[in-house]
Amino acid sequence: MADFLVIVESPAKAKTIERYLGKKYKVRASLGHLRDLPRSQMGVDVENNYEPRYITIRGKGPILQDLKKEAKKAKKVFLAADPDREGEAIAWHLATALGIDQTSDCRVVFNEITKDAIKESFKHPRKIDMDLVDAQQARRILDRLVGYSISPLLWKKVKKGLSAGRVQSVALRLVIDRENEIKSFEPEEYWSITGEFEKAKKTFEAQFYGNTKEKMKLHNEADVKAVMSSMTGKDFTVNRVVKKERKRNPSPSFTTSSLQQEAARKLNYRAKKTMMLAQQLYEGISVGKEGITGLITYMRTDSTRISDTAKKDTIDFIVENYGEQYVTQKVAAKQSAKSQDAHEAVRPTSVMRTPESMKSILSRDLYRLYKLIWDRFVASQMSPAVLDTVMAELQNGEAVFRANGSQVKFPGFMKLYIEGTDDQKEEKDNILPEMAEGDVVKAIEVTPNQHFTQPPPRFTEARLVRTLEELGIGRPSTYAPTLDTIQKRGYVTLDAKRFIPTELGEIVHQLVLEFFPDILNIEFTAKMEHDLDTVEEGEIDWRSIIDAFYVEFEKNVEVAEEEMEKVQIKDEPVGEDCELCGSPMVYKLGRYGKFMACSNFPECRNTKAIVKHIGVKCPTCKEGEIVERKSKKRRIFYGCERYPECEFVSWDKPIERPCPKCNELLVEKKVKKGVQINCTNCDYKEEVQ
Repeated sequence: MADFLVIVESPAKAKTIERYLGKKYKVRASLGHLRDLPRSQMGVDVENNYEPRYITIRGKGPILQDLKKEAKKAKKVFLAADPDREGEAIAWHLATALGIDQTSDCRVVFNEITKDAIKESFKHPRKIDMDLVDAQQARRILDRLVGYSISPLLWKKVKKGLSAGRVQSVALRLVIDRENEIKSFEPEEYWSITGEFEKAKKTFEAQFYGNTKEKMKLHNEADVKAVMSSMTGKDFTVNRVVKKERKRNPSPSFTTSSLQQEAARKLNYRAKKTMMLAQQLYEGISVGKEGITGLITYMRTDSTRISDTAKKDTIDFIVENYGEQYVTQKVAAKQSAKSQDAHEAVRPTSVMRTPESMKSILSRDLYRLYKLIWDRFVASQMSPAVLDTVMAELQNGEAVFRANGSQVKFPGFMKLYIEGTDDQKEEKDNILPEMAEGDVVKAIEVTPNQHFTQPPPRFTEARLVRTLEELGIGRPSTYAPTLDTIQKRGYVTLDAKRFIPTELGEIVHQLVLEFFPDILNIEFTAKMEHDLDTVEEGEIDWRSIIDAFYVEFEKNVEVAEEEMEKVQIKDEPVGEDCELCGSPMVYKLGRYGKFMACSNFPECRNTKAIVKHIGVKCPTCKEGEIVERKSKKRRIFYGCERYPECEFVSWDKPIERPCPKCNELLVEKKVKKGVQINCTNCDYKEEVQ
């Protein structure tokens, strides 16, 4: 019979850990939380110092009973939930339910599921960290107070099934604010002048910079003409050459946030999918003779710290496979003792398990994510790339052009991995011919180009995660569920992988903004996030933070109860009858916006999609509006609402503003790297968004 009981969160981990620990240990899974606040009510006694009322989660009773039986038989119980706030809270709830002394050395944490890491962690059990538990409780209770106060109001005043929360409401605000910026954006004209030059039979490009005294902006065609007329002949004198050696350092290993962003950019994975795959890699994959083994460290972290052992193994690997010149000489920045104690960056548990050696074992999706994590980690321990950069200044009269060139002198980490960018631009060598001051180069062609400033791009998942992180809103574990929630509630939709707010999202946002402005105040929410972090450091009592927030919030709830008007999303008549029963058809607001339904519901359940107007006049007949339609194969196209009188159709989506160059129709063209706005009449194009 086993002497020791170990409780982890998932059955997959339980099997692996039991194999590592041997016969004296029995490992069982709690399947996540066993106790939580009740779903049917608030569960927080605000009159009694915000005391939470925890109950056994429905369906988890039999698991708890089994664990109690096993705990009675065991000489000692170890609680080995995940190494974060949530895991610490699960351990505390288990200790409470099973009658384990939480001040005894019952808590075991490990950052990776490998034999060495597991065995080492059981040599150093500790007591439950109540600061971590209180930090989790504070967040849980605060989110419950906000959610269970505002959500019922939205159900009464708008429709059932809606919700609001600290992080999701700010995420929705960012999407709506960006949409409003785009709508109010007015493009401004500007010009550039590009010269194609030749030196020693090699051609290169240079851009107009300004005059001999300062940099100049070209606002309009008149500015361009003034520059063009100031130049005489085709000879330009090289008046300055600046050569520099520039170093480019590798990015650090992944945090949760940077992993989600890079997986979105490079692999096209949604945040939810990235976390699901990372969980599988962490909990373990069957690896030949080794059996089930965790391939990466814990995936919820905001630390970039790397253990000394992992660092040494990786440096040995780099020396052996790339050479000593590829090893970093940089000393990693120190982090706080708190983060060093608990967290490392997301990295492979063994650098020797190369992506190539894992390819036949992993599914395509798991392999691609593992390769991304492995490449980034190994590259983070490699030497900087060295680039030779050259800037040459060319002069004709008062006009000064600048040519910039760069060339990789030593690839360093770039031999293995280069971080992605939101705009998907690829870096290429731009090699200039050898030039010296006083040389003369010939201009082959000098071309003026008209441009217009672009509206800010809509948020992709990667960009929204990065923005939330930069603003200090939410934490690693909250990004994926937050993005999932605003989509599930129907507050936003995705178009070309970019967030667009729905009519329902706008309504909910407006109500929250009017009655609960603090919830949407970015500075307020970021400060609250920081205050909650101080609980984890043991610097402040969690109840005082909640009290400071709730006193004012409760007043807002009372005002909203009295003054928030019911949003009448009326069943507007469509002006046509149901083809099934003859009753009038009406417009209704559903999860994804408005649709047509029979007014004789529920006797008749006929529904139809609305012909969607996009707010653009037909460029052919100038009378009708462009509407969105679907072909027989469900492909979206655009046509005039006056069809068949007007036969205008387009696969590309027309947009409201006209071409700034010729005043004709602009359309959104879906290209490989996003959406590009093109003119249907002239050669005007905007950068890919």
